[in-house]
Amino acid sequence: MIAFELPPTLADSTAEQSRAALRLRSLIWALVAGLAAGLLSLPFGVDQAVRSTGCGLFYGLLAFHLERVDPEDSHLQAGLVGAVCGIRSLGMCLPPPWADADSLASLMQDLVMGWLPLIGCSLLLHGTQRMLSASRP
Repeated sequence: MIAFELPPTLADSTAEQSRAALRLRSLIWALVAGLAAGLLSLPFGVDQAVRSTGCGLFYGLLAFHLERVDPEDSHLQAGLVGAVCGIRSLGMCLPPPWADADSLASLMQDLVMGWLPLIGCSLLLHGTQRMLSASRP
């Protein structure tokens, strides 16, 4: 027996196109953030670049959805950057800071090298987004 299906309405197809457009924009944000973080950390080595790219992808996905929920809340956006930098720090092999003064300097250097690309990618992503939204009528 063949079941009768109602033809899709224009509202349904518009909603599906809107969802597809949001998915595409979300993926674009993630790819841009991941590539930016990877390229910014490439001078520190391939291992650092791969780790930063992964964190950048994660940051881009979260930043897109945060921007959709509340685009005016800069405190949440800064907190998101801090959270992703913290996640990036969890994956680092850090020397114990109590060993000597050189290990503390090495610890700070490793943290800066890990965080700088993520901070740079967030500035690039939000700067580009603001520039593109300002150019629209």
